[in-house]
Amino acid sequence: MTDGPDIARLGALIGDPARALMLGALMRGQALSVGELAAVAGLGLPTASSHLAQLEAGGLIAARKQGRHKYLSLASDQVADLLEAMMGLAAAPQGGAGRPPRPGPRDPALREARSCYRHLAGAQGVALYDSLMARGYLALAPQGLMLTAPGREFATGFGVDLAALEGGRGPLCRECLDWSMRRSHLGGRLGRAFLSVILARHWAAQKPDSRALIFTPEGRRGFAQAFPIGAKPR
Repeated sequence: MTDGPDIARLGALIGDPARALMLGALMRGQALSVGELAAVAGLGLPTASSHLAQLEAGGLIAARKQGRHKYLSLASDQVADLLEAMMGLAAAPQGGAGRPPRPGPRDPALREARSCYRHLAGAQGVALYDSLMARGYLALAPQGLMLTAPGREFATGFGVDLAALEGGRGPLCRECLDWSMRRSHLGGRLGRAFLSVILARHWAAQKPDSRALIFTPEGRRGFAQAFPIGAKPR
């Protein structure tokens, strides 16, 4: 193929095991230093720096400096979407004869709730999306997923600063296919804002060195009240 996008080069960048590990670590949504990413991949600093330079040149990660330190993060939501989709494709079927395959991670904590580049994924993420859709707070329009007037009222009451989200880069809200549930969860700036409020309320906390989000008992109760399953439209 000579007249289309060079997907072979992109695939080679992601396909290296060390680079894949570092990209996976950045899926938690945090900016990490070269040293932290080197430790994730089990590499020395010079080798890790070389890999990261290739990822940056390929448009997959972005770097910023703070003082003497350099921090790396995923370049965009589009990169995160690509990685999430590839994780779903790479997950080996868990079913056997007579049993349907179970996609996604084996770790129950990751299946229950995890960060998908700063928005909520897993069973809890799908529950949040389904609850907002059932109550008419989100709606599918020709231009994509949109936040309705009642949804704006709910989001503001929940603690989301919608004024701060207006005019930002990327869509306010969008569907993101959850690779463990194979159903939609909420992405975009609104998805990130909801997760920020959940974390600020201490309903859940990031598990160290993992994308898993662990909900407290109080957090589970608060989440179930805010995002009831089987909710009816207002």
